[in-house]
Amino acid sequence: MKKYDYLIVGSGLFGSAFARRATDAGRRCLVIDKRPHTGGNLRCESIEGINVHCYGPHIFHTSDREVWDFVNSIVPFRSFINAPVAFYKGRLYNLPFNMNTFTQMWGVITPDQARARIEEQRAEAVAAMQAEGVSEPRNLEEQALLLVGRDVYQKLIKGYTEKQWGRPCTELPPFIIRRLPVRFVFDNNYFNDIWQGIPEGGYNRLTDGLLKGSDILTGVDFFDDRQKWEAIADRIVFTGKIDEYFGYRFGPLQYRTVRFETEVLDTPNHQGVAIVNYTEREVPFTRIIEHKHFEMSHQDVHACPKTVITKEFSSEWKDGMEPFYPVNDEKNNALYGQYKALADAQEKVIFGGRLAEYRYYDMAPLLRRVLDIPID
Repeated sequence: MKKYDYLIVGSGLFGSAFARRATDAGRRCLVIDKRPHTGGNLRCESIEGINVHCYGPHIFHTSDREVWDFVNSIVPFRSFINAPVAFYKGRLYNLPFNMNTFTQMWGVITPDQARARIEEQRAEAVAAMQAEGVSEPRNLEEQALLLVGRDVYQKLIKGYTEKQWGRPCTELPPFIIRRLPVRFVFDNNYFNDIWQGIPEGGYNRLTDGLLKGSDILTGVDFFDDRQKWEAIADRIVFTGKIDEYFGYRFGPLQYRTVRFETEVLDTPNHQGVAIVNYTEREVPFTRIIEHKHFEMSHQDVHACPKTVITKEFSSEWKDGMEPFYPVNDEKNNALYGQYKALADAQEKVIFGGRLAEYRYYDMAPLLRRVLDIPID
């Protein structure tokens, strides 16, 4: 007889949330993870009394009431409005692109003035494409120039994007930037969702709550004894790399990874905001995270004498590294389609999450997917 109803491979948000739903439905779950801790990329570590996001910043945002109620049933969330800034050659610009950005860049003071400047530069981009006999953008650069024009693209998009993806913008597909937000209002709120926040006490409280009631084993690699783990449960929830699950049958998928350099600084406030993007190509890191701004009030920030920052460096994924972002270009998407056909034929296995579905997920849509899966 099987010992468990579900074996869940991976204790990140998808696996943890599925475990919560299955456990609430009276199912027995075993969660295994090859890392020495649970929580996947949501993992936090307390340094100098500050919750440090070990694998990059995570800000929960959604307009889905059921998803918001679900996470708050595990741990209360405190409001946090994401308002990052961009650093370019000694100047700061507000993000997302809004009237504050356009005032900082051009000195314009009205939406009509900003719109006129952008439309003028968009027209230049259209004319350049028409001169080449092109009617639709062929790459990310052409798409960005059509959306925001030359100045915003050159200062705030090009360098950051090329660092993030390790490729020239002329070699990246246009869909990556097709939904670029442009606002003609003075509003630095990065997200449009109704609810935004951070779990009180950090994300470990969320994932620990989701995993409560499940059996958990860390430091365990599913592929080291695959036959054993496949025999232990009636069904499997797999959140790892889909190409690895199928033995790289059609070849490996490509991923990007991130390296983190974390420092403790003897100052209460290093940059005044949680996230600063460094958009110059010459600066090796993509952004600096100052973690205390996610959870501390303005008063608490200055009462705490030290701060913790993390610099993020993007690079191509290699074996032994953590895969972070799928490279969703035409070649890799076609390859994933072959793996997905194999996954769809698996009656015993549920594939979920950004690695198993080879797509970038925000947290709320990922939870929406979990909530929509029937529990057998």
